[in-house]
Amino acid sequence: MTVIHKIYRDDLFEVRHMADEEHDGMRLDQFLGVYLESFSREIIKKKIKSGEIEIVGRPGTHKPSSPIHHRDEIIIKFYKSQYEDEYWKGKKLDLQTTPDIVYEDQDLIVISKPAFMSTHPAGRHLFNCATVFFEMKYNHTIHSLHRIDRETSGILMLGKNPKMATEMMERFEDDDVKKCYLFIAKITNDFKHQDYFVANERMGNPDEGLKRILVQSYPENSLEGKHARTFFYILEKNDDYVIGIACPQTGRQHQIRVHAKAHGIPLIGDKLYLGSYEMFQRFKDHLATEEDFEEMQLPRHALHAIALKIPYKGEEKLFITKIPNDLREWIEQKTPFRPSEIEEKIQLTVKKYYNSF
Repeated sequence: MTVIHKIYRDDLFEVRHMADEEHDGMRLDQFLGVYLESFSREIIKKKIKSGEIEIVGRPGTHKPSSPIHHRDEIIIKFYKSQYEDEYWKGKKLDLQTTPDIVYEDQDLIVISKPAFMSTHPAGRHLFNCATVFFEMKYNHTIHSLHRIDRETSGILMLGKNPKMATEMMERFEDDDVKKCYLFIAKITNDFKHQDYFVANERMGNPDEGLKRILVQSYPENSLEGKHARTFFYILEKNDDYVIGIACPQTGRQHQIRVHAKAHGIPLIGDKLYLGSYEMFQRFKDHLATEEDFEEMQLPRHALHAIALKIPYKGEEKLFITKIPNDLREWIEQKTPFRPSEIEEKIQLTVKKYYNSF
């Protein structure tokens, strides 16, 4: 499925695809299902009937059963809708849609990505995206060099041109990049109250289907899963919560969240690992209970990419962000700790970590 072009406006995203030879003879709804894998068949049929799907040069009304031929061009339109919205206790969240710029030159943009902003368009999330924001601002393609989860906020690097994007992506592939994340977690009986520890539990996805998103941890000497390693520094703790810095040495899915849970400090707001797969589904289906909201405390998991060190144009660059507003407010309301003092400890801890290499 070849993408010919994309057009973004404030409330409309339009993409034109060319059908490849393998799609010849495929039904229109089946063809769309390849691209719109997160959409149900019923939603796809509604898009076809509403005229949001066009087979270029083919007059008349299109049907889900309309055949696709090799080299047909298909235009898919997406209008901004409730799918982009996030809710908490039945109320729509007022999301930050303008990222803070940490650093920018003619080749590179480093931002502090807000929570619930995607790195780039995917699935139903097509408008509140970092690449889309800057493509609309500069009117040219912006390249994502790496990604962080929608709920995770913090440092994200974007390339302004293909040459720089290729060069910087090689840095990530060659493990030349060191990252640190701020986290807030709930203390359970498994926590050993260490101010510093290294998590070496292996990780894997044993389940299939929808449950494959749930990552399991295994002992370091297990034959199951894959090797993973995270350094943890505890900055503040009381009887109920810890605030710390996690520095992953490998890049496994959900690594910090899974390692934190394995050591008795699951992240607040983490519907999968502080909660459960069943709770995650209840939030996804807008069926969360009052007990679920009370357990989570935040609309998203409390994880923020606080710092990143990378070689750039002949020197080592260290980018550090501030504690985001939602986590800052939670700290002020729920703990005796002061965000300003925590930020001083973050600076010292991050620099100590990076100086160890």
